[in-house]
Amino acid sequence: MFCCLTGQSLGQSVSTLMGARQAGMGHASSTSKDEWALFNNIGALGKLQHPSAAFAYEAVPALEGANRMAAVYNLPLQWASIGLGAFRFGDAIYSEQIISLGIANQFGITSLGVKLNYIQYRAEGFGVQNTISIDFGGITQLTDQISVGAYINNLTQSSLQTRDGDKLPTRLVVGIGLKPSEKVFITSELEKDIDYKPTWRTGLEYSVFKNLFFRTGYALNPQAGFFGLGFHKNKLKIDYAIRFGQLSGAAHQASAIYLIPQKNKK
Repeated sequence: MFCCLTGQSLGQSVSTLMGARQAGMGHASSTSKDEWALFNNIGALGKLQHPSAAFAYEAVPALEGANRMAAVYNLPLQWASIGLGAFRFGDAIYSEQIISLGIANQFGITSLGVKLNYIQYRAEGFGVQNTISIDFGGITQLTDQISVGAYINNLTQSSLQTRDGDKLPTRLVVGIGLKPSEKVFITSELEKDIDYKPTWRTGLEYSVFKNLFFRTGYALNPQAGFFGLGFHKNKLKIDYAIRFGQLSGAAHQASAIYLIPQKNKK
C-alpha cells in the first residue's frame, strides 16, 4: 500500500498566510488592506498610511510541532511602502524559516508590490536547505464598494539544491472584495497550486460596534470553518481566530498590531 501511495505523494511547504483578522475570514486575504500585507497579498502594502509593527502566533494543539509565528514591520515612505518580516514553522525536528523584504506603491486605483524571500528548511538528520524566491501581487479598487486582488507566490519557480531539485510551491490567488456598507466586508477567492486542486476561500467581517469586529469564513479543499473576533482601540489592534479542520482539528491564532506614532514635521 505504501508503494502505491508514494507515486501520489507531493511535498508542500506550510502556508505563510498570517494575521488573525485574515484567519477569522478563512484566510481569504487577497483583497485585505492592513498591516499583514507582507504575508498575504504584498500589493496591499502600498495602501498603508502609518508605520506599524505586528506579531502573530498560531497554535495547533492536536499536532505537536506544527505551530506558526510571524513578525512584521511596515514603513510607508513618500515614494513607496517597505515591509520587513520573519516567519517560522515547526520545532527542533523539522522547521521552516523565512525572512521577507517587500516594497509596494500606489499607482492610481491600483497598488502593486513585490517581495523577496530568503527561505530555510531544517530537518533533523537531513541538514539545512536554503533558497530564495520572489512574490508579486496587486489590488485594484474598482469602486468604493468593489475591489479585486491577485498575487503569485514563487514567481521565479525556485527549487532546492537536492538530488531531485525539488521546487517550492507556486501558487496563484485571485479574489474579490465587497463592502456593501460601512459595517460589512465580504471577500472570496480562488487559489491554484501547480501541483494541487484549486482551493476556494470566503469570509465575512461585521463591525458589531465601532471598535469590535466579528468574523467568519469557510474553505474548501481542504474543508475548514473559521471564526474570529477583533478589538481595535486607538493605535492597538488585537485579533483572535479559530479554525476547525477535518484533519488537524482546532487551530488558534492571535495577533497584535501597533501603529507607531509619527512625529509632526514642521
